[in-house]
Amino acid sequence: MSLDATLTHIDAALPEATERLLELMRIQSISTDPAFKADCDRAADWMVADLQSIGFDVQKRPTPGHPMVVGHAGPADGAPHLLFYGHYDVQPVDPLHLWDRDPFDATVESTPTGEVIRGRGAADDKGQLMTFVEALRAWKSVNGEFPCRITVFLEGEEESGSPSLVPFMEENADELRADFAMICDTVMFQSRTPAITTMLRGLLGEELTIKAASKDLHSGMFGGISINPIRVLSRIIASLHDDTGRITVPGFYDGVPDLPDDLEAQWQGLNFDHAGFLNEVGLSHPAGEQDRTPLEMIWSRPTCEVNGIGGGYQGDGFKTVIPAEASAKISFRLVGDQDPHAIRQSFRAMVEEMLPPDCEAVWSAHGASRASGAATDDPAFAAALKALSEEWQIPAAYIGCGGSIPIAGHFANILDTPPMLIGFGKDDDQIHSPNEKYDMQSFHKGIRSWARILDAVS
Repeated sequence: MSLDATLTHIDAALPEATERLLELMRIQSISTDPAFKADCDRAADWMVADLQSIGFDVQKRPTPGHPMVVGHAGPADGAPHLLFYGHYDVQPVDPLHLWDRDPFDATVESTPTGEVIRGRGAADDKGQLMTFVEALRAWKSVNGEFPCRITVFLEGEEESGSPSLVPFMEENADELRADFAMICDTVMFQSRTPAITTMLRGLLGEELTIKAASKDLHSGMFGGISINPIRVLSRIIASLHDDTGRITVPGFYDGVPDLPDDLEAQWQGLNFDHAGFLNEVGLSHPAGEQDRTPLEMIWSRPTCEVNGIGGGYQGDGFKTVIPAEASAKISFRLVGDQDPHAIRQSFRAMVEEMLPPDCEAVWSAHGASRASGAATDDPAFAAALKALSEEWQIPAAYIGCGGSIPIAGHFANILDTPPMLIGFGKDDDQIHSPNEKYDMQSFHKGIRSWARILDAVS
């Protein structure tokens, strides 16, 4: 097997690879809008045909929603068995007037910082998933066969909550189970350092409504003598953090691990510019737990945030009213072994104990997922990290992710398959926003990176 020849082939075939990506991007596979159901189906068909062209035994598999695409190639007894995951669906394009061109008229543009691939799905996730498809194509073209057993698993509902994903994975667990699940839907550190994401926070959402009087009240007639739900809610929210930034929900920190010394040292070596990170959004001072570093706050520490709040009159002018209810949406990002269901119970009990007479709390749950992570002691992780470093000529890093990617946890929990998250997105790719782009450098070196990783881990 020749890695050098494969990399040379990737360089020479980049124009054709780019045209294939642009063709895929021109399919309007918006999964959340029923008006685009046929387009999602067409995108799945496109992926089936493309994978068949490089030797995969591949099928479009029906679900109650949009179809899955599952393909297999390589020796059945090949070791290791690698599963590549991506999604072919995209976000809606609204607001359309903020786009500089038709979102589905995908093209390559020259910018002051280099060429970019422009259009919906460029970075999230068509450009990313095609990096490993093109790496597989090049490998097969040069070497005639794949070095190990490979499964490609593509979803069509990631941007609409993945309602069919878990049932499909459970029903097809034996077929999908692999030694590693390669997930491409991630970014490089600060847009320059190649990385493997090894920590993903979980997410717990709660919507709380405090109800009191049977109707809104005149504040002159009832002020003082009647309880105000906004005041009750404000006191509850203010009590969620102490003066050092720690979260006060009883038992909240159960299962929160300390950061290993070696990982802490690596993160410090990244020289994260937290001041610049905050300055970009008009802030200057870290506001989380005061005894933690900025990267810890973002990647390895849990959070509690108020995402929305409402109550009383909020229109123009002034209305002297005591509202009958007030509400807030509160989310918790979770790490380590924190149990979202236990935290939900504890948070609700804490609130109930704080309620004064004449008030009740009405609850609405919005998801509860655990954090997920990867044990990097397997030699495959070190091999992949070395391959990334060699391609980018920058020491690659293990990083965390402040957000949540549920698919990583599903691979670990349903398939007992450790996830390896490697992507080449950049912070300014404007995913989910108008004028989405993917740097040509990310696409080109992403393909080369996957070829190196395939060689290293197989």
